[in-house]
Amino acid sequence: MASYTLSAALVEHEDDVRAVAFPHPSFVLSASRDATVRLWKVLSSPPPTYDCSISSHVQSFVNAITFHPPTSDYPEGLVISGGKDTIIDVRPPGTLPDANAEALLLGHANNICALDVCPEAPYIVSGSWDGTARVWSVGKWQCEAVLEGHGGNVWAVLAYDKTTIITGCADQVIRIFHPSGKKYGELKGSTDVIRALCRLPSAHPSGAELASAGNDGIIRLWKLDGQQVVQLHGHESFIYSVTSLPSGELVSCGEDRTARVWSGDECVQTITHPAISVWAVAACMENGDIVTGASDRIARVFTREPKRQAAPEAIKQFADSVQSSSIPQQQVGAVNKEKLPGPDFLKQKSGTKEGQVQMIQEPDGSVSAHQWSQAAHAWTNVGTVVDAVGSSGKKTSYGGKDYDYVFDVDIEDGKPPLKLPYNLAQNPYEAATKFIQDNELPMTYLDQVANFITSNTQGATLGQTQQTPASDNWGTGARYRPGDSSETSASATTAPPQVLPQTAYLSIKTANLRTILKKINEFNQQYLQDHSNDIVLDQKQLSLLDSACKPLEAALSSRSSDDPALTSAIPVVAHILTLWPSGARLPALDLLRLLAAATPTLSLPSASNDPVNLLLTAGFEDKDRENNVMLSIRAFGNLFETEQGRDLADNKFDQIHEATKTYCASHNRNVVIAIATLYLNYAVLFTSHVHKDLPSSSDRALTLLDDLSRMIASAADSEAGYRSLVAVGTLLDLGEEVLLAATSIYDLPTALGKVEGKLKEPRIKRVVAEIKGRLKN
Repeated sequence: MASYTLSAALVEHEDDVRAVAFPHPSFVLSASRDATVRLWKVLSSPPPTYDCSISSHVQSFVNAITFHPPTSDYPEGLVISGGKDTIIDVRPPGTLPDANAEALLLGHANNICALDVCPEAPYIVSGSWDGTARVWSVGKWQCEAVLEGHGGNVWAVLAYDKTTIITGCADQVIRIFHPSGKKYGELKGSTDVIRALCRLPSAHPSGAELASAGNDGIIRLWKLDGQQVVQLHGHESFIYSVTSLPSGELVSCGEDRTARVWSGDECVQTITHPAISVWAVAACMENGDIVTGASDRIARVFTREPKRQAAPEAIKQFADSVQSSSIPQQQVGAVNKEKLPGPDFLKQKSGTKEGQVQMIQEPDGSVSAHQWSQAAHAWTNVGTVVDAVGSSGKKTSYGGKDYDYVFDVDIEDGKPPLKLPYNLAQNPYEAATKFIQDNELPMTYLDQVANFITSNTQGATLGQTQQTPASDNWGTGARYRPGDSSETSASATTAPPQVLPQTAYLSIKTANLRTILKKINEFNQQYLQDHSNDIVLDQKQLSLLDSACKPLEAALSSRSSDDPALTSAIPVVAHILTLWPSGARLPALDLLRLLAAATPTLSLPSASNDPVNLLLTAGFEDKDRENNVMLSIRAFGNLFETEQGRDLADNKFDQIHEATKTYCASHNRNVVIAIATLYLNYAVLFTSHVHKDLPSSSDRALTLLDDLSRMIASAADSEAGYRSLVAVGTLLDLGEEVLLAATSIYDLPTALGKVEGKLKEPRIKRVVAEIKGRLKN
């Protein structure tokens, strides 16, 4: 059978493409860490060209997507997505992203990482880091059953048929359930985290019914009675996704930069990508084309049909991008150049299997990697091994930019690593701080991450940096898990640092500025067409927003700025928040959040629009729009980035607290994290030398302690719980009055017992222990 060739590159996402779906030859769906789901419609063919529109835009990573086929009730079908905000979003594909969804399914307590639709019955199944899978009725949009008993994150779910649901878990076990929640059985034999499941066609030559794959780099084929039929070996690292083709073949993808096509038990094609990770693959069951999603922010369609192949120049560009990609030496282990063959080897020797990699010493002394293609019976250059990044000038591409290094950071067991890009010219502490803020992590990791960067850019190792070829060959280089003290280098922190009191302010500054401005332009165009001239932005105002983009990005990545372009953008944002309806304010609230951290001008007494008053009216006007509320609270928290902003937040404490306290018990995880971050910043302010001896500090601390004690006692999310605990522990530094009230009035010890019983992470236990120690003293 013919090999797959590039059909189209779908370029619009601004971060990793984490999930894809290919429901029909006429369109593709993709979901990304840029917080969007995008619909790609075929405009013309051959070769196919695609038009992109945003189907939904949320406030955090989107990790999973599936499609419910058209029915009489939903003639367009339904796009179903989920991610870090723990909400499953259900909407027809043509819905505008800020329009009301068909349904928002609430119930998971942590990141949603898997979704599937039953082909024979009206239900959806979801999997989450909260250790459960849930069954949801289509139409009623209710949770019908919680599938429990998992010993870790539920990474994969499969709605196998109307009576069978299969889950894959971080505890290495595959479980089979009835949709009612009753467990039928378990399949054991995997040796690592299970990340992917796939239903096999009844005519599969192995007789197997199910495929699974995961961190051990092996695809296993099973019968549902528990028999493991065959193992497929070929991937060199984690496998993230597997799907079946109409032909009965399988396609898989993973951390080794490849998508691989399997016929029977043999790999028949390896498609290397110019990316760090190939996160997802999906097949169109009508024409056999496939789509992949990767860490280079691109979704790509591949086809076996010549008439649907991309133009020759696009195919060549894809091949060239693979060939020009850099592979850090940490990914391939020690390379002895003196023992490597030269280029003549590639002419004289054939590969022994599809996907085999051979290192070659080039005449200029560099080392290139070549991959064997059985179909072409030829070696293909797939990149240059970079053994001295700083001197060679070779870079690793990530997020559309080139870096000297891109490290893996494992935050928790079984969860996907976060990417830490770094250039040798950077200050390790500045790079570590940006990484922590971008991923909304505790600042307690700062020293460890910075030490890790320093160690690994000098050739030393820390924690998880040494991997066996089976698990991290062709991965992302050195691997780090904060708090892991095993095998640490002499220069690294070997014991967890004291957390309390917190002395640094936290901010939430991640942004997709292009998407924000695009949404503002779309709304503005709509009002122009509706002849709502009294609220429309004119061309000058739009230009002011556009001109602010680059200085805003620069200010967010380094330090705050009083650039005139930022100052000029403030009245335009105020115009939107004052005159536009609440349903259209989200992108402007996002801009104000960023400006709060980026420029002190926003908080000056001479500012024409007091940002706090603006947020209190525009952001909290519609109580049902919790995303507006969440962004407003984030903006309050970001004020602490500048001295002028801290003064404003201090002066407006009563108004800010009154507006936010009613949302402490919200079921929206991002709202609660935003409040915990805001309260933590107030705790840092009240315990600073400027404030510590003022009587108002203790009074305000007691006000926050009341809220925080309840938040801790009811905490279902580890990040919100952790930040609330650090805020409380920092407030206790104010002295005897606060310590006594925490115990006798707010019953903090009981709240600590509750959170420690529900949230088992080591960092939670550490900070709880520190707080208990302070209460005893």
